Amino acid sequence: MIGALRVEFSQPVNLEEVARMNPMVKAGGRFAPKDCIALQKVAIIIPFRNREEHLKYWLYYLHPILQRQQLDYGIYVINQAAFGVTEFCCEHAMGAGARAQSTTGMPALCSSTGIWQQDGEEEFNRAKLLNIGFAEALKEYDYNCFVFSDVDLIPMDDRNTYKCYSQPRHLSVSMDKFGFRLPYNQYFGGVSALSKEQFTKINGFPNNYWGWGGEDDDIYNRLVFKGMGISRPDAVIGKCRMIRHSRDRKNEPNPERFDRIAHTRETMNSDGLNTLSYKVLRTDKYPLYTKITTFSVADEARRLLAGYRSSKSGHAFGHEEVSNQARGSSDLIHTTLACPSVVFSCAMPGTNLLATASREMLTQAFRLLWKP
Repeated sequence: MIGALRVEFSQPVNLEEVARMNPMVKAGGRFAPKDCIALQKVAIIIPFRNREEHLKYWLYYLHPILQRQQLDYGIYVINQAAFGVTEFCCEHAMGAGARAQSTTGMPALCSSTGIWQQDGEEEFNRAKLLNIGFAEALKEYDYNCFVFSDVDLIPMDDRNTYKCYSQPRHLSVSMDKFGFRLPYNQYFGGVSALSKEQFTKINGFPNNYWGWGGEDDDIYNRLVFKGMGISRPDAVIGKCRMIRHSRDRKNEPNPERFDRIAHTRETMNSDGLNTLSYKVLRTDKYPLYTKITTFSVADEARRLLAGYRSSKSGHAFGHEEVSNQARGSSDLIHTTLACPSVVFSCAMPGTNLLATASREMLTQAFRLLWKP
């Protein structure tokens, strides 16, 4: 171990160079020490959306640290996809052919339709992505420890070991963002570690915290209600630096967070791992990490319908500024109602995962639309 580290973000990071600097790291971000048997198998889960530069810094600093800590580990970046704003026309119904064209200018997973956006900008659901990471990592390896880390937090001391303890471990104790102090005693955000048993005992994290804030306090409540405490390194070893950034678009504070936190005891057994629903669009094994792009059919259906209703409300009250997502949702639903065969057979051709997921999402949106 080195001890205290100098952490800077002034120079750009090249991931090819980082891979050359870490030759023992295998594809997908996997590493196991060769001269000993690691005591724990650690999956590091990072919730992610549109933070490529932050991820480069994280990989640059963390891979050497984790190897010095002699961990058997894997890095899993869980990327939140979204159903992008799309524009459909019904020319095919009139014999002129059909088209589906993206109007966002964002990279789409399926270029033939421009529907599923790999890096969407809708409300973020950090806690649900962590649940997904837990579930997906276990499909790949028999991990017994899980470290949940924000992509913008870098430890400043390699003695802050990314492993699990007899009690849930809060690792990001002293952030520069908070003046290297714990903001409040119940704080469990940033970077934390739970064993497989600890995580399943609390039914994982909540799935219904959209937007910024609240899920960390809900998680703390779950631990307390299950009779667990929080362990922490001391304030010197637990120092972390945060990569400065502005808050993501459409990730404003969740107005429902305080009410949800107040009812953790009633909801924790019915909101978590046992109600986790999602689909994986793709899994990419990069030299330094595994990236899993995922979405929820039910969540996207509700969001699509909300956009449709927002658009209708805006037009009804003469509002000129209606969001692109609302307009896209409205156009999509109106077009589907007018010529469903075009949208379901032409705009989303074939039986691949994207087409199937799109059909399922639209079906759920219409069920909600027609629900009394």
